[in-house]
Amino acid sequence: MKRRDFLKYTAPAAILPTLINGFSIKAFAASPMLNALSSASADNDHVLVMIQMTGGNDGLNMVIPLDVYGKYQAARTNIAIQEGKVLRLDNYTKSGLHPAMTGIQQLYSDGKVSIVQSVGYPSPNYSHFRATDIWLTGSDSNEILTTGWGGRYLDTQYPNFPDGYPNTDAPDPLAIQIGSIVSPAFQGPNASMGIAITSADDFYNLIDGINDPVPNTKWGKELEYIRLIAKQTNSYEQAITKAAKKVTSQGAYPANNNLAAQLKIVARLIAGGLKTRLYMVSIGGFDTHANQTEGGDTSKGGHAQLLGGLSDAIKAFMDDLKGLHASRRVVGMTFSEFGRRIKSNYSMGTDHGAAAPMIIFGDYVNQGVLGNSPALPDNSSVIDNIPMQYDFRSIYASILEQWFCVDTTALQKIMGKDYQRLPLVSGVACGTITGLPDLDTDGKKLIFNAPNPFSDYTYITYITGSGNTLIQIFDTTGRLIQVPVNKVHTPGTYKITFDGRQLPAGIYYARLQNGPIQQVWPMLKVR
Repeated sequence: MKRRDFLKYTAPAAILPTLINGFSIKAFAASPMLNALSSASADNDHVLVMIQMTGGNDGLNMVIPLDVYGKYQAARTNIAIQEGKVLRLDNYTKSGLHPAMTGIQQLYSDGKVSIVQSVGYPSPNYSHFRATDIWLTGSDSNEILTTGWGGRYLDTQYPNFPDGYPNTDAPDPLAIQIGSIVSPAFQGPNASMGIAITSADDFYNLIDGINDPVPNTKWGKELEYIRLIAKQTNSYEQAITKAAKKVTSQGAYPANNNLAAQLKIVARLIAGGLKTRLYMVSIGGFDTHANQTEGGDTSKGGHAQLLGGLSDAIKAFMDDLKGLHASRRVVGMTFSEFGRRIKSNYSMGTDHGAAAPMIIFGDYVNQGVLGNSPALPDNSSVIDNIPMQYDFRSIYASILEQWFCVDTTALQKIMGKDYQRLPLVSGVACGTITGLPDLDTDGKKLIFNAPNPFSDYTYITYITGSGNTLIQIFDTTGRLIQVPVNKVHTPGTYKITFDGRQLPAGIYYARLQNGPIQQVWPMLKVR
């Protein structure tokens, strides 16, 4: 049995004593972002806070499409948010926020929020466990990875970890997760980057230096390795406690809000000077198959409480960081394992779907909405999904490059592919230029086909700027049908022939991406 298998199956959870406000803190040494910090960005103190919305968030009721509101309302007559109650965004009329998200609306008005529309990946998986695994490992939907995207990067930078850690240059944990779940994002190629202890007695014996003799066998060497991990954890515990004690007063956080309580700890540690680069917190309950809204007022109900709790917690967190003079260190992001279907069900809920929006927040985040309102059919069926506009791995790559200053070569190793970057973070953060496309897209149709409808062949015309251009064809379930274009272009207008003879009749989506620019175009195949 390999070391990583031994650790995975015999000691799956990291254990640390309760340290702050009743929460257990788990220290991890690997994460994609971490690496950005430990090497390429050793000269900055940037932090990423990841908020996992477990269960599959209904993004269509979180960011409401006002410019196609009629189609939206028709697809979900029993749960659509009333148009007059949608929270408007400054200088943006196409979409608005759920009425419960006043905190995020205010942060957007302050120039501290970017909303990325329809984030997903080709051929999505609708299993909670598998979809979560895809998001945390950065794999393709048909690919099983045993490592997290952070662990893979960590292995190239710290091949001897955990030997010699913590040390003078890296005295603090590189990543912290608050809660009880060890994220697959931190799994390295040779060992778990989490802390795995089999029992409380073993834990205290290890940290006190009381060890039974280790047999000179293969299993004895594995036991010695686990003891090393435990000693390292205790050292990190001391660093965490020291940082927490430096902060004696914090801003107000909403009561009875578990996410807010987690973020309060994160703010305390950041302001206390801990050099940890990545934090992960979570909020559950987003598997809203039924009773998502109240019958008499769709702006209220279970989903509204979840989104309100999320929004209030983020707003309190950012206000607290500002008061503690630490907000400029932080970028945060929300993510969920998948979105929900376009059409609501008869239980006043939504079923497992594909793409959904992400919220990126922080002092250096570029304000705005990336992408368009989701492409909705005139008559939605129960199998219709929101077409993907941006790959979630483009979000990861963009944050690594623009916040943690990771270079292109390192990004390729972390992500496995060269995902196009989006203008999420101000170029001031890493001294780079972001968000200046060389293509004027205002009101332009960048991709279309003719004839449309078509029976056998159709011609796809697209307009692109410089750099790599990607065209993908999806069906209404989100399944990737074809990638007719994926190459670097000179700016101009191009036309390709699409062969649809083998496809069944129905609606298909042609997706164009040219750096931060993207459009989705519906194509109708008839017999």
